[in-house]
Amino acid sequence: MTDAPEQPLPPQIERVLRYFRAMGREEKMQALVQYARKLEPLPERFRELDRTPFNVPECQTRVDVFPEVRDVNGQPPETTLAIPNDFVRQVMDGIGLAARETGLTALLLRLKRNASDAAALR
Repeated sequence: MTDAPEQPLPPQIERVLRYFRAMGREEKMQALVQYARKLEPLPERFRELDRTPFNVPECQTRVDVFPEVRDVNGQPPETTLAIPNDFVRQVMDGIGLAARETGLTALLLRLKRNASDAAALR
């Protein structure tokens, strides 16, 4: 049995991986903090919801993922699905924050599951 050929990475995903590969530990940590600061605050429409089903418990800091089918940077769900499952490990290589890596990987897998659901609706 032969393995299926690897799909090429979307250019924007490859660009992020190249960006992080070129950095040292401190630079990577600062870049991750900058990415985190870009996250949207909890939208008002979700504030009254029971957030429990949306929580990613593997994250050390509370993170809730509310799936919505909407245009994000003009990218289809397949772009999210093309992110390699070891993306977080590649980005965080050399940082030494295994607990954070676990949470971010869980977050990525949740996003991929939501993208898969969205793609099925198309």
